[in-house]
Amino acid sequence: MIRFIINRTCQSLVILLVMSFFIFLLLGLMPGDPIDLLVGSNPTISSDDLQRLKELYDIEKPVLERYLAWITNAVHGDLGYSRLFAQPVMDILSPRLFNSITLMSVSLALALFVAIPTGIYAATHPNSLLEKAINFLCFAGISIPPFWLALLFILLFSVFAGILPASGMETIGDGSLIDRVHHMILPVATLSMATIAGYTRHVSASMTEVLQNDYIRTARAKGLLEKSVLWRHALKNALIPVVTIIALDFGSLFSGALITETMFSWLGMGKTIYDAIIGSDYNLALIGLLLATLLTLTANIMADIAYAKLDPRISYQKKN
Repeated sequence: MIRFIINRTCQSLVILLVMSFFIFLLLGLMPGDPIDLLVGSNPTISSDDLQRLKELYDIEKPVLERYLAWITNAVHGDLGYSRLFAQPVMDILSPRLFNSITLMSVSLALALFVAIPTGIYAATHPNSLLEKAINFLCFAGISIPPFWLALLFILLFSVFAGILPASGMETIGDGSLIDRVHHMILPVATLSMATIAGYTRHVSASMTEVLQNDYIRTARAKGLLEKSVLWRHALKNALIPVVTIIALDFGSLFSGALITETMFSWLGMGKTIYDAIIGSDYNLALIGLLLATLLTLTANIMADIAYAKLDPRISYQKKN
């Protein structure tokens, strides 16, 4: 297992290196640059100052030469400065990465807490009235766009009811844990709705297939309790495709957080990357996108480890 993790980590680093080049290239091809924006905000700047600034920031050098200079500095721990915030990039991204991971982790945990028992019930009670209601709600949850759901929650709970804050991460002058949790309720609910619906459908479909296997009938024939059959024997095998979906959806969940963070003014990675691209802060956008890629790659490695834990037949040890 350790050798497998090391191999996957090396592969992820190669992928991250390739992604860094393509992201750097795409950002470099975008119209405008920080120097052009500076000229637009300060029309009195002289042509000599403009040329000196372009030489300082290597704006006129070829993309490949600029990328090699950037990757060399990055390897030595210098990830550059943010033009918008005039601070080192990691000083900006570190707390916002924590905010995004907190938001996504709570949303994912809530989605699985609801989806697993709901999916099991739907699989074990086919064609029942409640199973049909679950399927209807799942299709509705999958179909609702996150931005529309966010607006609906803001109208219902902030504008009309006035019981939850419409935006922000904390109340000015408060900042306590209870206050931050109070501000998290609507963003977490928005992120969780679509994931609950999708995971419930996957759990239900996977459990329906697993319950038809011979070993399930054998377990029931031996007199095992139905609870033991479902939770100890069927669920572990049913979760294998669900783990795959979770790993693949991690990037989508991050994208969903971009919309949700923007709607609720949650200072996370999604909103930071969006603001960096809009403000042409290419260095901040580059590191932010690479961190998002790193999170997705890490989720896939964790999914591979979970396969071996859920199914003893799966082994990553090299066979002689």
